[in-house]
Amino acid sequence: MASLITCPHCGTRPKEEFAIKGDASRTRPSPAASAEEWQKFVYIRDNPKGRNIEYWHHVLGCRRWLVVDRDTLTHEVFAVTDAAEHALGRAEGAR
Repeated sequence: MASLITCPHCGTRPKEEFAIKGDASRTRPSPAASAEEWQKFVYIRDNPKGRNIEYWHHVLGCRRWLVVDRDTLTHEVFAVTDAAEHALGRAEGAR
């Protein structure tokens, strides 16, 4: 059985159209952050089991960046949002 992802722009598509690009829960350091903070952000990663939010790129579809909330053990997908909307929501939450 093929795994499906529901893109908010293209509808339900096979997972092979997408590329997983990394953890979407991390906050980028400020441009003035130290080299040590940037090194940690770029190279040091956790590899947690269970529910995570990740950046996915719809490579063979709309080419939009998405944020996928999924379980890394079961591969169950709970939500898919456009990455721009996700970023906007984070910015509004910071106010």
